[in-house]
Amino acid sequence: MLHGFIKVCAATAPIRVADVNFNCENIIKSIFDCKEKGCQLIVFPELCVCGYTCGDLFNQRRLLDGVEEAICRIAESTKGNRALVFVGAPVSVNGRLYNCAVVMSDGKILGIVPKTYLPSYSEFYERRHFTPAESENAVITFCGQQVDFGKKLIFKAENCPDFTVSAEICEDLWVPDSPSIYHAKAGANIIVNLSCSDETIGKAEYRRDLVRMQSAKLVCGYVYCDAGDGESTTDMAFAGHNVICENGELLCETELFENGQIFAEIDVDKLTNERRRMANTFFSAGDTKDYKIVGFMTDNGGEDIERSFPKTPFVPANNLKLRERTELILSIQTAGLTKRLLHTRSKTAVIGISGGLDSALALLVTARAFKKAGKDPADIIAVTMPGFGTTGKTYNNSLKLIKCMGATARTVNISQSVLQHFNDIGHDPSVLDVTYENAQARMRTLILMDLANKTGGIVVGTGDLSELALGWATYNGDHMSMYAVNCSVPKTLVKHLVSYESERLGGESEEVLKDIVNTEISPELLPPDKSGNIAQKTEDLVGPYILHDFFLYYIVRWGFTPSKVRFLAHKTFSDMFSKEVIDKWLKNFYRRFFVQQFKRSCIPDGVKVGSVSLSPRGDWRMPSDAINDLWLKDL
Repeated sequence: MLHGFIKVCAATAPIRVADVNFNCENIIKSIFDCKEKGCQLIVFPELCVCGYTCGDLFNQRRLLDGVEEAICRIAESTKGNRALVFVGAPVSVNGRLYNCAVVMSDGKILGIVPKTYLPSYSEFYERRHFTPAESENAVITFCGQQVDFGKKLIFKAENCPDFTVSAEICEDLWVPDSPSIYHAKAGANIIVNLSCSDETIGKAEYRRDLVRMQSAKLVCGYVYCDAGDGESTTDMAFAGHNVICENGELLCETELFENGQIFAEIDVDKLTNERRRMANTFFSAGDTKDYKIVGFMTDNGGEDIERSFPKTPFVPANNLKLRERTELILSIQTAGLTKRLLHTRSKTAVIGISGGLDSALALLVTARAFKKAGKDPADIIAVTMPGFGTTGKTYNNSLKLIKCMGATARTVNISQSVLQHFNDIGHDPSVLDVTYENAQARMRTLILMDLANKTGGIVVGTGDLSELALGWATYNGDHMSMYAVNCSVPKTLVKHLVSYESERLGGESEEVLKDIVNTEISPELLPPDKSGNIAQKTEDLVGPYILHDFFLYYIVRWGFTPSKVRFLAHKTFSDMFSKEVIDKWLKNFYRRFFVQQFKRSCIPDGVKVGSVSLSPRGDWRMPSDAINDLWLKDL
């Protein structure tokens, strides 16, 4: 498999009620069409070989014999095709009729899964014709083959162990104790549902949410294939509402009342990683004994995938959702800081203001926290500390922002203090090395800490998640504070938070915040250029943050291999960066991420706002001297 991506299809083929030959031909045609598109898993609707709405025709022996003959033809048509195919059909066993998913691949019938829950209310009368699945599996003879029969079957690709599939049928999903719960706990990464769900007002929305949330709860891919045009409309209409989800994400769905096929790529590697992370609770209670594993071989797929990935995974693409998410994040940050201020009985909050994004966000959050706590914003001590690299633009923006927030401005020029420090330790100030830079950062932290002591307050940290991942902080300099409000906010999201708050505040605040958003990211520790502009640009030194946040999300949140992260980055950023540039910064990320863990092992408290956090007390526990050879070799 290409990095664990499985191409799946939900196919609603044209049918006619009880016209088994017509239906059979259209199913075979759909299988060939799907195979041409590289599908490895194909799902058809419930009872599609004859039609769900056959009624008492299900009691006709000729219909059942015709269905078995058609299944034999469909299975035969898959010879040489290693896609896993699920087809809905009635199957007679020992004088009982079952509503089943017949599973086939490469000319063989691999298994038959009967429906567990048979609705017999409102418009449904399935118990009139069908028998629910038994609790135990069996072996039956069907189409001249010995076939596993039962609800406890998992179909597993022998050449791709994470490609594991189980089936449930329509109503099975809608009940409290769905078979898919046990399928997932028994190891199925993908659940397929062969359905014939009639359409009524509001049902499509409910159905979509049901599929999406089941995939989230079970950490699985879910392929829901619904019956459509062709079923009887004597009393019901069927819309062919096919839905494919992955771990709570809607990958695609069909328009209602349009028969056809939808395709998606489900990442079974991602699902396995997530379940492994949650293993203590995910695999806890529940009866998963007596499951039968049925092996099959699958094709490897192509050299590329059609699925796309957002360049900024921490930032929602939908503007409305982005605004909602932004307000929620600011509220979480505010709640965390408010609690710390009240608990420590702090009179003040002391913040170093640089004229950059991170300190701007910290000040905005602190202003919110003071309002929430009923404190006077004048007790926010906002300190500008110009040094050797400070430019007029950032200094002036700092003062403007402090004024807009109603905070108390303090300016402490650190140049003479740092020069004295250089003299004390015997450092030549003309040598612009790491000592030259870090001495300034540590001097600023010393000033902030002492001012906090002097005013009875706490130092609010400004560093963000991306800087923590890269170790882009001076140890015991900007690395340290008494509460770090931005510690789980990545750099690409910081910009959106500040932009959102600028629009909300409006006026002069909006003007200065927009200027800050458009300012080059820099620690300003080296002298400006001859024109007085920023000379030290962070992204020239450590790489573009849009790349690093992408790497961070897929490495830390999903545990992907370096080669998979590189594959996704090459695909996603092909219009922005060359492969060589992406590879350069990805290697740099891994090197820095491992080497700089010692800084993260002792970071200050700070509230978690999203799915990724590097707090040593919360989400991320890593030894400071771990070796990165395996990861770099994978690249």
